Amino acid sequence: MRLRTLLGDHPCTAALKDGSVKSASVAFDFADYSPTNRGFKPMVREQAFDVAEMAVVTYLMAKSFDKPMVLLPNVVLARFQHAYALYNGSQGELKPADLNGKRVGIRSFTTTTGAWLRGILANDYGVDLGSIDWVTFEDAHVAEYRDTTKRAPAGKEIIQMLIDGELDAVLGEKAGHPSLKPLFADAATEQKSWFARHHVLPINHMVVVSQALSRDHPEAVREVQRVLSEAAKDVSPHVSRDGMRRSLEMISQYAAQQGLIPRAYAADELFDELTRTLR
Repeated sequence: MRLRTLLGDHPCTAALKDGSVKSASVAFDFADYSPTNRGFKPMVREQAFDVAEMAVVTYLMAKSFDKPMVLLPNVVLARFQHAYALYNGSQGELKPADLNGKRVGIRSFTTTTGAWLRGILANDYGVDLGSIDWVTFEDAHVAEYRDTTKRAPAGKEIIQMLIDGELDAVLGEKAGHPSLKPLFADAATEQKSWFARHHVLPINHMVVVSQALSRDHPEAVREVQRVLSEAAKDVSPHVSRDGMRRSLEMISQYAAQQGLIPRAYAADELFDELTRTLR
């Protein structure tokens, strides 16, 4: 069985994409999207793939609108988020607790990194997210979501706006410009402290299958999950079942707090009867 597939280039997908890990019953026709997140919108809006890498927050939002996708327990990207926030040091020092009332840019308000960072800022640093003037550059992958943020002027780029002083900070970005500084001055120390408090490795991307594939071809779904797991066996990220549950429930709580979804989901709700039994 041939499956239309969207998977980025990650350590945990390399063996599957280069053919080192194979299946006798399913074959993957890999779509070419660069960056991979460009394929998320076609999957959500058009069910363009049978198997797809998917941002976790996009999946949560898609589920809230009953999009026909099912989550697999396969993590392809998980990382700490603190290093992905910047401010312009030439405008003066800025700390996380100083963001109230500031103008903050983000590629899209619905990015998973953005949702993690906003959750961290609100719940660990007391930032009032409602006081921030959010400036975005792209719409959500889920068409039904009503975005109330301000859109950056056409042709503007997020990092250049920060350099030019048109933004006070940005989330979800890294840059080497000499005037740009990390919002969390010692991100490595902050990450260790945050993990010690929460015991969560933030998940960014997992894998979904179409609802039709899960319903009509359960054996194919089991095989997809098997080969994904085999390809990821000796490489990062390593996320335990309990770690996955904690991470999914925390980002679901953050997304609900931020109005991205109507309520937080328990981890078991994010899978169907078949995929809940896998791994």
